[in-house]
Amino acid sequence: MRASFFTQKIKVQQEHAGKISHVVRFAGDSGDGIQLQGQQFTVASALAGHDLATMPDFPAEIRAPAGTRYGVSAFQIQFGGDRITTPGDEPDVLIAFNPAALIVNLGHLAPHSMVLVDESAFTEQRLKRADLASNPLEDGTLANHEVVKIDITHLTIEAVKPHGLGNKDAVRCKNFWALGLILWMFDQPREPTQEWIKAKFANNEQIREANLTALNAGHAYGENTEFSQVLAQEHIPEAPLDAVEYRTITGAESLALGIVAAGELADTELMFCSYPITPASSLLHHLTGLQDAGVGTFQAEDEIAAVCSAIGASYAGKLGVTSSSGPGIALKTEALGLAVVTELPLLVVNVQRAGPSTGMPTKTEQSDLYQAVYGRNGDTPLPVVAARSPADCFDTAIEAVSIALRHMTPVILLTDGYIANASELWPIPDFDQYPTIDTCRPDENATGSVFQRNPQTHGRIWASPGDERFVYRVGGIEKDIVSGNISYDADNHQAMTDLRRAKVESVADFIPPQTLDQGLTGGLGVVAWGSTYGTVYQAVKDALNSGLQVGHVHLRHINPLAPNLGELLARFETILVPELNNGQLATLLRDRLNVKVEQLNKVSGQPLTVTEVRAEIQRLASPHMQEVGS
Repeated sequence: MRASFFTQKIKVQQEHAGKISHVVRFAGDSGDGIQLQGQQFTVASALAGHDLATMPDFPAEIRAPAGTRYGVSAFQIQFGGDRITTPGDEPDVLIAFNPAALIVNLGHLAPHSMVLVDESAFTEQRLKRADLASNPLEDGTLANHEVVKIDITHLTIEAVKPHGLGNKDAVRCKNFWALGLILWMFDQPREPTQEWIKAKFANNEQIREANLTALNAGHAYGENTEFSQVLAQEHIPEAPLDAVEYRTITGAESLALGIVAAGELADTELMFCSYPITPASSLLHHLTGLQDAGVGTFQAEDEIAAVCSAIGASYAGKLGVTSSSGPGIALKTEALGLAVVTELPLLVVNVQRAGPSTGMPTKTEQSDLYQAVYGRNGDTPLPVVAARSPADCFDTAIEAVSIALRHMTPVILLTDGYIANASELWPIPDFDQYPTIDTCRPDENATGSVFQRNPQTHGRIWASPGDERFVYRVGGIEKDIVSGNISYDADNHQAMTDLRRAKVESVADFIPPQTLDQGLTGGLGVVAWGSTYGTVYQAVKDALNSGLQVGHVHLRHINPLAPNLGELLARFETILVPELNNGQLATLLRDRLNVKVEQLNKVSGQPLTVTEVRAEIQRLASPHMQEVGS
């Protein structure tokens, strides 16, 4: 037996030799504390000096039956000593707490990856719950992987027995036992998790000490048992990060901070009005309680009430903000037309998810671009911007608010389920370096009509009720372009329609020139938007290192596009557009720039992988003769 373990250890060490990054996936029931386990490992990795990217994978059902495939929760992280831009294509290590977690995630694994299982969970009853006719630990299912069977549940119960917990509470400590083992495997510090446990359970000594004991027991198991013959500890080098202060941040956290920062830069209070919907609800959670930062929050009874309340806040002089996902944005559509007609600033966040209709609430997709750019009645254009990563949400929020206040228009900000829930390292910016945000508020000397408009931005005066100089009426019926009174005049409607188009087009005058993110022009250009950034970045980097002529262009501004984008794309022979939809940006580029594009589309609810994008680049790109840097 020991010789067998020794052989496995040598194989694992040979396969991992020279690797400076690893991909780990935690999986179990939604009640097993998987997300907490992943979050604590993320913090430990960051404090160890590693770059990282994570991907939580939630079940759609809130309370699926325990042990079923529908209830599997997972958390994946890639961490290491190089720049990390994706959570990884394939895990090197899977920790599965039950048969369902194993079988659901088995297809994601790399060949010869390590699979750690809670052996005691593979009972006949639990195999049946997972719709398995045989035990995958015994039937050859895992023949291509290095399997480590540990009775995690029993070892956890024995470890915490001195603390007098009942069996149910004792078993709930197993996520910390397994976390201790994985922290030992990758030589990560336990102290951050220990401090978190102490703070979280400060008022419950019994639970606090039991969880600390479980964490330390799992760590000691890796150090001292015979399984150390296969669970070799591996030290991961620190990443070459800039000498600035970092923190881990999710997209929802980053977006909330960006919205607050934008309000500060504009010297404007914010009113966030929303209705809970997955995966957008977390933004409401983060903004609630920030009254001291000038943020009011209101949970409305439905999506229509939420957006109308936000419009009312903007009419009253605060910046209205609302959020939802695709189905909720559909319900807000009529009110968005009202905000356009009344020429009021409004920030609308769409955290995209797989559709249509209810679709797959906890899975990611980029299929709302058509909805954002085209999806309203009448000629009702809106500016649309898209964040590319969790950390990028901060700057994208500031940009979106700047547009809304400068041009007096609603703005749609696109993220998605992956960006909202995933995390990465964020270099904390120097807030003093951000310019103030101009608004259209009247100064003390302003007079005349509220519908005087800035000739550069077409933004009208943003007068609040109570300002006797600017008494005016607003509503959904077409208004006179000068007075604001109701108008059914044909020429006036043409003029107002032209004005609304010109207002959005004028945003392009304030967009910086589009640039290459990396690579070369002249061959293949990979043009992407949103959360595909990290995958495309790594795939293009790999292609450049293999000698292919390829460049990466990533778009933040979707409507309008950067003025020089057409000129930039004309410098490529071929354009490839990878998207998590059936070709929506590809259609927009054909429509606006008349360019021919190749498409790479995926609508499985999962992000594109580096392998998928790299294969398409290799198919379309040609070698180059120039020296290329990474």
